[in-house]
Amino acid sequence: MALAVDVTIMKDEGMVRVQLAMPGGLLRGALSFVLSAQPDIDVIAEHDAVGGAIQTLRAHSPDVTVLDLDLLGDGNGIGARQAAQEAHAELPDSRVLVLVDPRRPGFASQIAAVPPTVGFLAQSAPPERVVDAVRRMARDEPVVDGDLLVAALTRPPPLSERELRVLVVAARGHSVKEIAVELAIAPGTVSNHLSRILAKTGARNRIEAITIAREAGWI
Repeated sequence: MALAVDVTIMKDEGMVRVQLAMPGGLLRGALSFVLSAQPDIDVIAEHDAVGGAIQTLRAHSPDVTVLDLDLLGDGNGIGARQAAQEAHAELPDSRVLVLVDPRRPGFASQIAAVPPTVGFLAQSAPPERVVDAVRRMARDEPVVDGDLLVAALTRPPPLSERELRVLVVAARGHSVKEIAVELAIAPGTVSNHLSRILAKTGARNRIEAITIAREAGWI
């Protein structure tokens, strides 16, 4: 007669195999040290690019990948939903814990909509919270950092009222001249507003700025 095996117990008794994909330096070194010091966590690889993490995933199948958001493209102007999609596309067979700056505009408001295989934690989270998040993800539990959610609820839009009005009109597909006519301001003023909007949101272009503003609920 076959015996039933409790998979949950086996997972709890085994090591959680982790790889770090984040820029090298004090933060990664400290995080690697703290994780490796845990009796149930084994840091099997460290990378400063997503490509190396993909190779490790294919060769060694880590349970959890801790990924710095800045390794996904340049990290600017990327929302939670897009970050989750890119992380899952790059590392489809691994649970991914994404570290993100809570000050990033327009990011945190979408966190609740991402799949449970991708978790989010503030880059400023203390090491013990990262350890706890890694263990929770290894148990297939969702990880959503409260600090990021608080940031989404409490941080006012960084754009002025006039900049928001410019962005609303730009979102209709209007050119600089058309925006100037509708708002009764000079085209040069519109261009100045758009430049400040890009600087404040960290967006690379107007379309990205509009996406950030919409996802954050600013427009």
